[in-house]
Amino acid sequence: MPEETLLKVSSIDTFYGSLQVLWDISLEIKTREIVAIIGANGSGKSSLLNTISGMIHPARGSVVFEGREITLSDPFRIVALGISQVPEGRRIFPDMSVYENLKMGSYNHRARSKRDRNLETVYEHFPVLESRKNQLAKTLSGGEQQMVAVGCALMSDPKLMLLDEMSLGLAPLVVNELYKVLKEIRSRGITIVFVEQNVRRTLSEAERAYILETGRIVLSGNVEDLREEEKVKKAYFGA
Repeated sequence: MPEETLLKVSSIDTFYGSLQVLWDISLEIKTREIVAIIGANGSGKSSLLNTISGMIHPARGSVVFEGREITLSDPFRIVALGISQVPEGRRIFPDMSVYENLKMGSYNHRARSKRDRNLETVYEHFPVLESRKNQLAKTLSGGEQQMVAVGCALMSDPKLMLLDEMSLGLAPLVVNELYKVLKEIRSRGITIVFVEQNVRRTLSEAERAYILETGRIVLSGNVEDLREEEKVKKAYFGA
């Protein structure tokens, strides 16, 4: 069971230039949880992940990881502390091999010393990647490319993984396999936060969820409770 707070986001406001995209966002993630961020396109889900990972910095509020403030830290420092992000659209290196892509994930000092062990872990989760380690990434299927993206994040030796629209455009069987792997990853002690638009699937895979609308958290709680919320039923299930 989750015991302690791993990540705490407090009252953040985030802007792209003069456009505000997040308003007064606060959340807590406990160790070993699987937590979902739910919302329609444009609700601020990706902006929230990017703020946590240091890709953008909030104008107000704070982000604290393992008791250390990382609000204005650079992304590479945040990765070295133990937060990895799998961005929407995979964004792997298409003209590099599977192995070379995975190796790139272990560039931070802490992960470099564990490269061989983490590579073995990736291959345990995704055996197909070991059999195709010398193939160029661009020759893989969409699902296999997503496996490479998740594998790259694992190679950074994370304590917290952020996944943005992992199942987007993938076949249901591939999505099932990826969610199975997420639970295996959590069993290794890694905390998972993922963004999804498929609410039915999300509420069957996560333990807790935060629901965003136009840059604000409007609901949060255990997924069992959220399934019964009238607002969730009407907005997402047509009930």
